[in-house]
Amino acid sequence: MDLLEIGMIGIVAIVAVNWIAPRIGVAAPLLLVLLGIVTSFLPFVAPIEIQPEWILGGILPPLLYSSAVNMPAMDFRRDLRTISAFSVLLVIGSAVVIGLVMTRLIPGVDLATGIALGAILSPTDAVATSIVKRAGVSPRLVTVLEGESLLNDASALVLLRSATATTALLTGMVIVDFIWAVVAAVLIGFVVGKITLIVRSHLGSSTSNVAISLVVPFLAYLPAESLGASGLVAAVAAGLVTGHGSPQRLRPQDRLTASAVWRTLEMLLENAIFLLMGLELFGLVADVRSEHGSVLTAIQLGALAALLVVCIRTVFVAPSVWLLARRARRSTAVRERIEQIQHRLRIDVGRPSEQPKVLMAPKVRKVAARRKQPISTELNRRLADLDYLAAEALGWREGVVLVWAGMRGAVTLAAAQSLPPDTPQRSLLVLVAFVVAAGTLIIQGGTLGWLVGRLGLTGRDPAANRASADELRQELVGLVGEHLAEPRFSRPDGTAFSPDTLDWARRVMSSMTADQEQRDAQGEDLRTERGELRRAVIEIQRTELLKIRDLGTYPSSVLEDALTQLDADQLSLELRAPA
Repeated sequence: MDLLEIGMIGIVAIVAVNWIAPRIGVAAPLLLVLLGIVTSFLPFVAPIEIQPEWILGGILPPLLYSSAVNMPAMDFRRDLRTISAFSVLLVIGSAVVIGLVMTRLIPGVDLATGIALGAILSPTDAVATSIVKRAGVSPRLVTVLEGESLLNDASALVLLRSATATTALLTGMVIVDFIWAVVAAVLIGFVVGKITLIVRSHLGSSTSNVAISLVVPFLAYLPAESLGASGLVAAVAAGLVTGHGSPQRLRPQDRLTASAVWRTLEMLLENAIFLLMGLELFGLVADVRSEHGSVLTAIQLGALAALLVVCIRTVFVAPSVWLLARRARRSTAVRERIEQIQHRLRIDVGRPSEQPKVLMAPKVRKVAARRKQPISTELNRRLADLDYLAAEALGWREGVVLVWAGMRGAVTLAAAQSLPPDTPQRSLLVLVAFVVAAGTLIIQGGTLGWLVGRLGLTGRDPAANRASADELRQELVGLVGEHLAEPRFSRPDGTAFSPDTLDWARRVMSSMTADQEQRDAQGEDLRTERGELRRAVIEIQRTELLKIRDLGTYPSSVLEDALTQLDADQLSLELRAPA
């Protein structure tokens, strides 16, 4: 069969497995790995070897970019300290411990090669975290796990690169390499994300906009790799910038079209990785048999390595969760100090009657208020962070999930296949990596949903989200009302809206329900004065929502739902616009 036929069969298999998996209660990635393993041993299927560049440079950049685009930047920022510790310290510790153990167990493997294997087995897989999302854990757990998997590739691959170049490892250049790999990659990704957003905002065609979005991860990945930085981190940085800035710069139809295309692409690429992992097994077994005569050693070493990975992760996660809980307990004292600072700021710029000693003229008070506005915004953001960390506190049950959800996947196998050909016991090391990746996916991934259920972790209560959505809606009603009352608020041609139309808008905003007036509002088009006002109100709501998003005073899922609803309302208006 040629490549086209293989691709068609693969797509059909992926779609079929994704249709079957929910009906039998098994995650699709697990079924695809098993399907690939069974297929690889069929007598008419030739041994398959996937070039690591196809995964590391062809599949992972768009997948990591897509995950970063959909990750709430606010939640990522809040847990950046924890994510960074998991992405760097845990990877280094795992690599060193595994390296020391494997050096003693595998003949001919020196310390540098052992640490290289440890670096290969250390990072959790961003694709594997798709299983975590389906398990129903809390949003904060998903953020920590996904953020870890997005960033720990950099530390693992840099450590791997340095370990295979023994002089760099011995001279301590690995630290310099890592700093450069991350800093340069973040800068490149930030610039690429900003520039491509500007370019896409000037395109009038949704199809052209989507086409540009498809090359963004590679525009970040390729220059970063050519400069010796982490291309995967660059793709992640570009995705975070794009996800945060697109509601402000891109039209609703552009975002919705891109979202549909990327969901399809993400589903195909993500599942293709798991299928390819399974298909490679027979070739790996054949290589080990030709060199060692038995695969039992690789299975035993893989099982031991997987156990080591879980134990090391447990040792690291336990104090991390304790420190996070301690930090949450101290939030009350921190909140009191912040509220005291806010009180002083309000008094400093308050009414003259509040200033018994020094009276400020109105103009002076306005200038002082403007200067202190950034401080006040930062304090409000800090209070919102404290509320989030208290509401989403991590305890021992969440710690258990953090440990068990640390699955390995395609990155581990691809990194193992990138070992130099002259590496001692290379075939054995690659098969060990496969045993760890496939074993953790099947065992941990297959039992994660059961574990979450036994621990009683089912994510956010829907009633809490509804309450937050109602509160957000009321806040938006007040903010829109303030805009409608401004004398400068006018139609696109500069003329004022009629009082009757403004009253109609206030009634609609105050109800915000599916009553007759709300349906009438949705039925207007841009040719009418009410349609123009409806469009202006939508723009006001979106602007205020983005400000609220940056403060972080509401759950990210509630804000995302509100932005999606505004996009749908605007598209409904524009579809009825005159040709």
